[in-house]
Amino acid sequence: MRLESLLELRGIPFERHVHDVTYTSQELAEAEHVSGYMIAKPVIVKGWSGYAMCVVPASKRLDLTRAADALHEPEVSLAHESELARLFPGCELGAEPPVGGLFGMKTVMDRRLEQDEFLIMQSGTHSEAIKMRRRDYEDLCNPIVAPLTRS
Repeated sequence: MRLESLLELRGIPFERHVHDVTYTSQELAEAEHVSGYMIAKPVIVKGWSGYAMCVVPASKRLDLTRAADALHEPEVSLAHESELARLFPGCELGAEPPVGGLFGMKTVMDRRLEQDEFLIMQSGTHSEAIKMRRRDYEDLCNPIVAPLTRS
């Protein structure tokens, strides 16, 4: 199921934005004319119990030790690009929406994202984004909220 279909099914309001092709979350922030802190960037990690989606602001980097702590794993590693195509069917590589439940995995959200009223995210392609209220995003994903980045 695509992100837009899920949002419509759940009656969650959102805006669909079409923009020039972007390949990084920071490029998406520039295309949307917003701070990188408003862009929800998914980073896929693998631990002993499987894959999980860590969602951090575009302007930050995931701290693997903090991710492991939030997931109660002894350690986690970044998923390899070769694994992403299998994990995210129907999505362009690198444009995965940050909704782990769509793909059968846990979602962990960086605490910093709680500071914004709205979040913007890729919707599965490099030329479309979704803007939605952060509270609606949290209701949709029911994420574990934890510090995932270093200041």
